[in-house]
Amino acid sequence: MFETLKQAFKVKEIRVKIYITLALLLVYRIGCYIPVPGIGSELISGGIAENLSYLNIMNMMTGGSLQSGTLFAMGIGPYINSSIIIQLLAVAIPSLERLSKQGEEGRKKISQYTRYLTILLAIVQALGILLAYEVNLTQSADNTALADLLFGQEWLAYIVVIIFFTAGTVITMWIGERITDYGVSNGISLLIFAGILSSAGQALIPMVTNIWGTESGLQNFWKLIAMLIAILVVFTCIVTVELAERKIPVQYAKQIKGNKMYGGQSTVIPIKVNSTGVLPLIFAFSILSFPELVMTLFGWANSNFGIWWQTYMGTNSWAYMVVLSLLIIFFAYFYTSIQFNPDDISKSIQQNGGFIMGIRPGKPTAQYLKKISGRITLFGAIFLALIALVPAILFKAISPESSGAFTATGMLIVVSVAIEFNTALQSQIMMKNYKGFLK
Repeated sequence: MFETLKQAFKVKEIRVKIYITLALLLVYRIGCYIPVPGIGSELISGGIAENLSYLNIMNMMTGGSLQSGTLFAMGIGPYINSSIIIQLLAVAIPSLERLSKQGEEGRKKISQYTRYLTILLAIVQALGILLAYEVNLTQSADNTALADLLFGQEWLAYIVVIIFFTAGTVITMWIGERITDYGVSNGISLLIFAGILSSAGQALIPMVTNIWGTESGLQNFWKLIAMLIAILVVFTCIVTVELAERKIPVQYAKQIKGNKMYGGQSTVIPIKVNSTGVLPLIFAFSILSFPELVMTLFGWANSNFGIWWQTYMGTNSWAYMVVLSLLIIFFAYFYTSIQFNPDDISKSIQQNGGFIMGIRPGKPTAQYLKKISGRITLFGAIFLALIALVPAILFKAISPESSGAFTATGMLIVVSVAIEFNTALQSQIMMKNYKGFLK
């Protein structure tokens, strides 16, 4: 990674792209501290944000902006949800599926639909957050409420803040797309990466400052060392599995066309152990957090069902861990079935005169690929289930107050984005070297 960065800074074009990326990321982080009228210093209390898995993930991705209620409070979350919904609809709706296969024009139209859906989801999410949590819109003990500044019109106060939150999401989406166009790697991923690193930094700073000037300084020092070792071990495991893949060798037969001979070479089909990335975790956490989110929004948290849910399906219960693991495994297989189609791959291999050693072309090849993919997906799903549960328990045991900033989802995203960024830099360096060689 460091060697790749060193080589990248030697090339002027890539160096400029890196500077543009850093400048846009700085603009994004500045926006995370711009206050919104009618919102105090805290929109969502820390206890609620940590207890609700969905809110904890979104707060972590925005670097704490959601909890503070700043301009970029919702960050890129509505855009991510919109992209996932469009991807799932493309599988279920034939017209969207045809559109996704129409090349660049089709992708542009799908991107436009994604933006429209992002704005709609941002409005709904902003309204839900404002209705669920007490803010200084209609009444305030310390300051003048926003509604009083707007001639006492409560509905106008809600509209103003919703416009601010939605505009923040649109600006964040625009920054991400500009990074993709003029910077390095995928801009949306880098925005999430920056938010997660910011949350981790904000959690580590108190642990460092508590070492000096307190009676339990030595204890806090060993807590910090234990936390850093645990983070290093978890990162090592994630990187190892993220880079692991099964390579299936494919041999292509020699073909003579005219005076030239084609084919005869060998290649491989790489199947990643964790090909689904962090999506199964996000889906599983979202589904289990949805009842809590609905009960919090409508004030049903203290009802009989709310108390039962917190007791038997809360984040610390065994039932929650079991259901979460099963959901992660289910979504890992579901998303793999969308991404990896053995029948299409088998047909492509056969059409190009290829075959897998020891396996007949056609249906037997598809069955073989399906069996291999199923086994690898099972291992990857079990790994995701373990990484979702074990680090959370470990970090909470070491430092309960800082555990919310270090989650399996965040770590998987950080590792995936870092690998993607490194790959993008290497490909751009390679293209530059090829251009120089051709000149």
